[in-house]
Amino acid sequence: MTFFNKRIFPVIWFSIPALILLGGSVAAWKGAQIPFQLIVVPVGLIVFGFIILKLLVFDLLDEVWDEGETLVLRNNGQEDRIQLANIINVSYATFTNPPRITLTLRHPCRFGKEMTFSPLTSLNPFSKNPIAAELIERVDAARQR
Repeated sequence: MTFFNKRIFPVIWFSIPALILLGGSVAAWKGAQIPFQLIVVPVGLIVFGFIILKLLVFDLLDEVWDEGETLVLRNNGQEDRIQLANIINVSYATFTNPPRITLTLRHPCRFGKEMTFSPLTSLNPFSKNPIAAELIERVDAARQR
Protein backbone atom coordinates (compact mmCIF):
# COMPACT_ATOMS: atom_id res chain seq x y z
CA MET A 1 0.00 0.00 0.00
CA THR A 2 2.94 2.37 0.47
CA PHE A 3 3.43 2.59 -3.30
CA PHE A 4 -0.24 3.45 -3.76
CA ASN A 5 -0.23 5.96 -0.88
CA LYS A 6 2.96 7.74 -2.01
CA ARG A 7 2.70 7.57 -5.79
CA ILE A 8 -0.85 6.95 -7.04
CA PHE A 9 -3.17 8.51 -4.44
CA PRO A 10 -1.55 11.98 -4.64
CA VAL A 11 -1.99 11.99 -8.43
CA ILE A 12 -5.66 11.14 -8.01
CA TRP A 13 -6.13 13.65 -5.17
CA PHE A 14 -4.53 16.59 -6.99
CA SER A 15 -5.97 15.75 -10.43
CA ILE A 16 -9.61 16.17 -9.41
CA PRO A 17 -9.37 19.77 -8.12
CA ALA A 18 -6.95 20.61 -10.97
CA LEU A 19 -9.54 19.43 -13.50
CA ILE A 20 -12.22 21.52 -11.77
CA LEU A 21 -9.95 24.57 -11.90
CA LEU A 22 -9.16 23.88 -15.54
CA GLY A 23 -12.85 23.61 -16.37
CA GLY A 24 -13.56 26.88 -14.54
CA SER A 25 -10.70 28.58 -16.35
CA VAL A 26 -11.98 27.45 -19.74
CA ALA A 27 -15.49 28.64 -18.85
CA ALA A 28 -14.11 32.01 -17.67
CA TRP A 29 -12.05 32.34 -20.83
CA LYS A 30 -15.19 31.83 -22.89
CA GLY A 31 -16.83 34.65 -20.97
CA ALA A 32 -19.00 32.67 -18.51
CA GLN A 33 -19.50 33.95 -14.98
CA ILE A 34 -17.97 31.33 -12.66
CA PRO A 35 -19.00 31.02 -9.01
CA PHE A 36 -16.47 31.99 -6.34
CA GLN A 37 -16.69 28.48 -4.85
CA LEU A 38 -15.43 26.95 -8.09
CA ILE A 39 -12.04 28.49 -7.32
CA VAL A 40 -11.92 28.45 -3.51
CA VAL A 41 -12.96 24.81 -2.96
CA PRO A 42 -10.45 23.20 -5.38
CA VAL A 43 -7.61 25.41 -4.11
CA GLY A 44 -8.59 24.50 -0.54
CA LEU A 45 -8.56 20.80 -1.44
CA ILE A 46 -5.11 21.12 -2.98
CA VAL A 47 -3.70 22.93 0.08
CA PHE A 48 -5.42 20.58 2.56
CA GLY A 49 -4.28 17.50 0.61
CA PHE A 50 -0.69 18.70 0.42
CA ILE A 51 -0.52 19.37 4.17
CA ILE A 52 -2.05 16.01 5.11
CA LEU A 53 0.08 14.07 2.64
CA LYS A 54 3.24 15.88 3.78
CA LEU A 55 2.50 15.04 7.42
CA LEU A 56 1.35 11.43 6.98
CA VAL A 57 2.56 9.97 3.68
CA PHE A 58 5.49 11.66 1.93
CA ASP A 59 7.94 10.86 4.75
CA LEU A 60 7.26 7.09 4.67
CA LEU A 61 10.04 4.77 3.57
CA ASP A 62 9.22 2.74 0.48
CA GLU A 63 10.20 -0.62 1.99
CA VAL A 64 11.52 -2.05 5.26
CA TRP A 65 12.70 -5.67 5.34
CA ASP A 66 13.61 -7.68 8.42
CA GLU A 67 16.86 -9.66 8.22
CA GLY A 68 17.12 -10.88 11.80
CA GLU A 69 19.53 -8.56 13.59
CA THR A 70 19.27 -5.86 10.92
CA LEU A 71 16.55 -3.99 9.07
CA VAL A 72 16.97 -3.14 5.39
CA LEU A 73 15.54 0.29 4.58
CA ARG A 74 14.73 1.35 1.01
CA ASN A 75 13.53 4.73 -0.17
CA ASN A 76 13.70 6.42 -3.60
CA GLY A 77 16.13 3.82 -4.98
CA GLN A 78 18.54 4.09 -2.04
CA GLU A 79 19.16 1.37 0.52
CA ASP A 80 20.66 1.22 4.00
CA ARG A 81 20.94 -1.36 6.77
CA ILE A 82 20.56 -0.65 10.47
CA GLN A 83 21.31 -2.88 13.43
CA LEU A 84 18.47 -3.44 15.88
CA ALA A 85 20.86 -2.40 18.69
CA ASN A 86 21.18 1.04 16.99
CA ILE A 87 17.46 1.72 17.51
CA ILE A 88 16.68 3.88 20.56
CA ASN A 89 12.90 3.94 20.24
CA VAL A 90 10.10 2.29 18.28
CA SER A 91 6.82 4.19 18.30
CA TYR A 92 3.58 3.13 16.69
CA ALA A 93 0.83 5.57 15.73
CA THR A 94 -2.41 3.72 16.35
CA PHE A 95 -5.19 5.73 14.73
CA THR A 96 -3.58 7.12 11.60
CA ASN A 97 -4.13 6.12 8.04
CA PRO A 98 -1.78 4.80 6.87
CA PRO A 99 -0.53 3.30 10.14
CA ARG A 100 3.00 4.40 11.01
CA ILE A 101 5.97 2.94 12.88
CA THR A 102 8.72 5.46 13.62
CA LEU A 103 12.25 4.32 14.44
CA THR A 104 14.63 6.65 16.29
CA LEU A 105 18.29 5.76 15.89
CA ARG A 106 21.27 6.28 18.17
CA HIS A 107 23.52 6.94 15.15
CA PRO A 108 21.91 8.39 12.00
CA CYS A 109 21.79 6.33 8.83
CA ARG A 110 21.46 7.48 5.21
CA PHE A 111 17.82 8.45 5.84
CA GLY A 112 18.47 10.40 9.03
CA LYS A 113 18.03 9.83 12.73
CA GLU A 114 14.26 9.21 12.51
CA MET A 115 12.50 7.25 9.84
CA THR A 116 8.93 6.13 9.43
CA PHE A 117 7.33 3.26 7.56
CA SER A 118 3.88 1.78 7.22
CA PRO A 119 3.57 -1.83 8.43
CA LEU A 120 1.13 -4.46 7.29
CA THR A 121 -2.11 -4.08 9.24
CA SER A 122 -4.89 -6.25 10.53
CA LEU A 123 -8.56 -5.62 9.90
CA ASN A 124 -9.15 -4.72 13.57
CA PRO A 125 -8.11 -1.06 14.00
CA PHE A 126 -8.21 -1.36 17.82
CA SER A 127 -5.71 -4.21 18.11
CA LYS A 128 -2.00 -3.74 18.64
CA ASN A 129 0.06 -4.12 15.52
CA PRO A 130 1.95 -7.43 15.86
CA ILE A 131 4.88 -6.13 13.80
CA ALA A 132 5.34 -3.12 16.09
CA ALA A 133 5.02 -5.22 19.26
CA GLU A 134 7.53 -7.80 18.04
CA LEU A 135 9.96 -5.12 16.85
CA ILE A 136 9.84 -3.38 20.25
CA GLU A 137 10.69 -6.66 22.01
CA ARG A 138 13.49 -7.54 19.58
CA VAL A 139 15.05 -4.06 19.83
CA ASP A 140 14.98 -4.29 23.61
CA ALA A 141 16.62 -7.73 23.51
CA ALA A 142 19.30 -6.50 21.06
CA ARG A 143 20.18 -3.56 23.34
CA GLN A 144 20.65 -5.85 26.34
CA ARG A 145 23.23 -8.02 24.55
